[in-house]
Amino acid sequence: MMSLAWPLFRITEQAALAAWPQTGCGDKNKIDGLAVTAMRQALNEIAIRGRIVIGEGEIDCAPMLWIGEEVGNGSGTEVDIAVDPIEGTRMVAMGQSNALAVMAFAPRGSLLHAPDMYMKKLVVNGQAKGVINLALPLTENLRNVAEALGKPLDRLRMVTLDKPRLQPAIAEATQLGVKVFALPDGDVAASVLACLQDNPYDLMYTIGGAPEGVISACAVKALGGDMQAELIDFCQAKGDSAENRPIAAQERQRCAEMGVEVNRVYALDELVGGHDILFSATGVTGGDLVNGIQQVANGVRTQTLLIGGADRTCNIIDSLHSW
Repeated sequence: MMSLAWPLFRITEQAALAAWPQTGCGDKNKIDGLAVTAMRQALNEIAIRGRIVIGEGEIDCAPMLWIGEEVGNGSGTEVDIAVDPIEGTRMVAMGQSNALAVMAFAPRGSLLHAPDMYMKKLVVNGQAKGVINLALPLTENLRNVAEALGKPLDRLRMVTLDKPRLQPAIAEATQLGVKVFALPDGDVAASVLACLQDNPYDLMYTIGGAPEGVISACAVKALGGDMQAELIDFCQAKGDSAENRPIAAQERQRCAEMGVEVNRVYALDELVGGHDILFSATGVTGGDLVNGIQQVANGVRTQTLLIGGADRTCNIIDSLHSW
């Protein structure tokens, strides 16, 4: 897998570069389409037999990278791919921070193969490995993590997303005295930041997309952290209503077809098997994890975080692209 590190890093770079000129345009679908087109072209030029195991949906509807799509030039290593061409399309569209182009590679059969649906996620760094249990209430997990880290609850830092579906969790944490950092979007970056050595957060708890969850699991595994996740249907995430029930029924049927379960807690080793993992995230707009794309005198500058699970390396790569 390590021979694919450079091609993977170039793929997320190309996606970020394709989307970046449209920063602030207000059209998130246009931004996503540009990134997807660049990713697909770059993927199909490298020597892999790749399969998108979790991405943006099952239907063959260009320009999306859909679940089950075969990519690569048909030779070389068999690879499972988890992808979010732009994590934070709304942020790029509105000129906001923390948007990334992200992708992860793992050997065939290593990554959870699941639909694009909501996923509950809990991430901690290596110091709290083994103490989380997503089947327990959030309060109990917060107490267990604080104890593992040797911190009082009022010094514990939880990062989540600023979404209506997460307001009960935010209230539950703040009532305990836990410091909560609610980001507009971007739980992949939050998961990685929670696992770095100089981490600004002690844990990440959220309800977000399943593709971002599996991508995050790759980074968490490579960084020695811990994670649990649970697939939840549309009614559980958005509310039980007549309008949402058909979507939830379709999601549950698709899970059954793919051999995964709704409301089952998946441990990190079930989300991603083994340590032969590659994770790449290129900044589109400036953020806490990596810098965004910057215009310079002779072109543009990009910054990418490249993590290798096999050799336990974490690289920040600055690139100058002549325009």
